[in-house]
Amino acid sequence: MNTFIAIEPERCIGCGTCLAACSHGHRMAGLQAEPRLAMVFAPEVTAAVTCHQCEGAPCLAVCPVDAITRTEEALVVNEQTCIGCKMCAIVCPFGAIHPSGTSTAGVAGTSYPTPIQPRGTSPLLAWDIGVYTCAVKCDLCSTYDPEEGPHCVAACPTNALYVRDATTLAGIRKDKMQAAVAANQIMMGRSTNLRRS
Repeated sequence: MNTFIAIEPERCIGCGTCLAACSHGHRMAGLQAEPRLAMVFAPEVTAAVTCHQCEGAPCLAVCPVDAITRTEEALVVNEQTCIGCKMCAIVCPFGAIHPSGTSTAGVAGTSYPTPIQPRGTSPLLAWDIGVYTCAVKCDLCSTYDPEEGPHCVAACPTNALYVRDATTLAGIRKDKMQAAVAANQIMMGRSTNLRRS
């Protein structure tokens, strides 16, 4: 059973606290400051998208330099090994991997200004002169503090994020089954009343 961060979209208010907590935690660990989750904004709902730590991980299979490895807790990207080919992001079924790099704009001796990408440019198509990119994905914060747990979950003010594992999945299944039984009983009561009339 794979463990990953799940979201209850009806609770998400789109505040971005999870993004800030993720960014801060990884930056303090000396990793890319880019958040390991993305926020999707739609007219009716906002939701965070994170890596599902897939059992058959296509990102792991496609990486040409073995920069992605499976630990006991999660699939982890070695930022020093990653060559920024973006293959993992292309094959990810959830869109949970994206390239990130630190811009060279303003660095002394840089002869090219960092080009500005159009707003709608996908991170998979974007590029910047002199910017080394690497894959960024959720690692459940296991690379630096596995005891503390994911920072985004702890930081969420509405408890919209939670760690989904075998225990939480069993609880969710039980709740859904009870709701289905209750709905079935209501429908059975209605059909009995219709037959009588």
